[in-house]
Amino acid sequence: MLIAATPLLLEGSGFSYAIILVMLKRLEIAGFKSFAKKTVLDFSSSVTSVVGPNGSGKSNVAEAFRFALGEQSMKSMRGKRSEDLIWSGSNMAPRANRAAVVIVFDNTRRIFPKLDFEEVSIERAVFRDGASEYAINGSKVRLRDVQELLASANIGETGHHIISQGEADRILTAAPRERRAMLEDALGLKVFEFRKQEAERKLEKTEENVAQVEALRREIAPHIRFLAKQVERLERAEELAKELRAVSQTYFAIEEAYIRIEKEKTEALSRDVKERLAVIESELAVFEERVTTDSEGMKRSEAVRKAERELDRVTAERSVLARELGRIEGALAGAKQRSIAVARDPYVKIPRDDLATLQQEIDRQVMALDDAAPGAVLAALQSLRTVMKVFFERFALPNDDYLAEEEQLVHDLEHKRNEMLVSDGVLEEQVEQARSALARAREATMAHEETGREQNRRLLDLAESKAKEESENSRLMAKLGELDYLAEELEMGRREAVALVGVNALSFEPLSVLPNEDRRAQEDRKRSMERLKIRVEEAGGSGDDVRSEFKEATDREAFLAKELEDLATSSASLRELISDLDSELQKSFAEGLAAVNASFGEFFGLMFGGGGARLILEEASAPGSDEDDEDYEEESVSRSKKNQKPGIEIAVNLPKKRVQALMQLSGGERALTSIALIFAMSQVNPPPFLILDETDAALDEANSRRYGDMIESLSKRSQLIVITHNRETMSRAGILYGVTMGADGISKLLSVKFEEAVTVAK
Repeated sequence: MLIAATPLLLEGSGFSYAIILVMLKRLEIAGFKSFAKKTVLDFSSSVTSVVGPNGSGKSNVAEAFRFALGEQSMKSMRGKRSEDLIWSGSNMAPRANRAAVVIVFDNTRRIFPKLDFEEVSIERAVFRDGASEYAINGSKVRLRDVQELLASANIGETGHHIISQGEADRILTAAPRERRAMLEDALGLKVFEFRKQEAERKLEKTEENVAQVEALRREIAPHIRFLAKQVERLERAEELAKELRAVSQTYFAIEEAYIRIEKEKTEALSRDVKERLAVIESELAVFEERVTTDSEGMKRSEAVRKAERELDRVTAERSVLARELGRIEGALAGAKQRSIAVARDPYVKIPRDDLATLQQEIDRQVMALDDAAPGAVLAALQSLRTVMKVFFERFALPNDDYLAEEEQLVHDLEHKRNEMLVSDGVLEEQVEQARSALARAREATMAHEETGREQNRRLLDLAESKAKEESENSRLMAKLGELDYLAEELEMGRREAVALVGVNALSFEPLSVLPNEDRRAQEDRKRSMERLKIRVEEAGGSGDDVRSEFKEATDREAFLAKELEDLATSSASLRELISDLDSELQKSFAEGLAAVNASFGEFFGLMFGGGGARLILEEASAPGSDEDDEDYEEESVSRSKKNQKPGIEIAVNLPKKRVQALMQLSGGERALTSIALIFAMSQVNPPPFLILDETDAALDEANSRRYGDMIESLSKRSQLIVITHNRETMSRAGILYGVTMGADGISKLLSVKFEEAVTVAK
């Protein structure tokens, strides 16, 4: 049920009321204290008076304003808990579960500059569970949003614009610091305070972010340094790989050409030797045919053939041994080179599994040839097996004394070579013996023929030539064996190089002519290549993952550095803003204080018929003064918390009296002083509205007229809602609302005439 009274517009008693300043449009109350039912008060005059007998609930109107504007002190609203603000019920009306108050402002003049609406409503509701809700134009908001909106219109949270019954002299009894806060609120400085607090919160958050960013940078810095070293190592590895490719290309090109040219040359010499041997053997065959015509000659021929077979056997064994000796010489040369390389870079190691697999394969092949191979070939293969076994054991030893192993391998190969040289010497003696036997057999065959002596000498010459050519052939076979070993090593080196630096290691133009240098230059290249292989292996594999991680880490660090720079800029801007706000606050406060003092003195003189009053800044108590030490310490702590702002003291000078202290004023004098100060603060920076709840109760008739004059003066700048019993005050109002309470305990509004209002107020 809506209870509303038609306001009475007064046009009498010699006063004319032009509605020149209407900011507050209406007040809607529902379930708040004694207003159980929805009640609406419309305000269309610059001065509205609310009258009614004591206990009717008219002061609840002022408290409804205080409630809607965000008052948090239950004491200021004459309650102990939020539930006390809700209609508690009566015998005739049940209790309410919710109390709500809506204040509607006219915003055509944009008193709320941030809201582009013609009308602005602020609503607050409280529930029995203690929860509160705030809304601006129907949209739920926070209390702080309401406070900031009101501060922009000079409606602060200290309540300087709402003076309730019994609190008219609150500004006089307030502590200096509280009095300063009320003055700052009245001067409209809260908006600066809000902005400063917001800037300080942002600055605090910015400094927290700075600390977090710096912590992150400290956290990733060691990782970046580690990755930087890894990248630097990879770059060095790439340089080494590049150098290895260049050295490998040169080495492979020369070695390939050397093996090819030497092999072609050796094979050509071998063919020539074999051709000469064929001629010699053909001529020897002619001599053998001559001695096969008689039985004695047959015997001698058989002896010759036996001697020849023995010579062929021994020669074949020696040829096989020579080729194997050539391979041993090549292996020994490679072992010596590795021994030198290992001495300089003691980290070369062949995987044990690879060696074991190769050894098993050689063993398998040798065992498969045990029954099939001729004696000489089998002996050579067994010799190779022994040598390779020594080689495998050298590389597969579990200890780390690589240099000793290499030296042992060299020693073993040299020992084997020496043994083979001894064997070669034995075979050489056997060859000589076989040749001698063959010569004797042939000589015996031809001795009986006088005419065969000359042929015998020729036969001996042929036998000597054959032995010489066979020796040369053995040497050439040994050379081919050495070249075969070099070819195997070359192929192994090519595979290693490809595995380490890629196929580009084989990108070279084949050489048709060897460079003009000795073999030692190529051996130096090989040693250099082996050292580079070791260093490239130590440097690790591909660095794409490391580079990617390093780039991500450096990008992250650069982002954090930029973030830190932006935060530093933001922090500096916020500090500058805070400093500017402090300067603006100080300047505005000083100007406002001077203006309030001017109005305060004027209103005070009007109320008292003379005298003067002013606000003065509190002086800090010095150590060693008569004040209690604890009070001084508490004062110091308080001042530190308030940024060392001094409080406000009030000095008064009554006409024809020597009163200087507020405590010396009488009750009436205190009321007049507080009214003068309140009106002075409102005059300097007028709020949209001012609510006065029986602030004129203690005034006599003369002072009531002065009070009325000030009401009329203030109404030109602020809209006034006056709760009063005073006839003079009522006469200054443009609208009168009467409040009464029925038997059900519910406050109601009535339309009253001026004469009726006087009666009702009594």
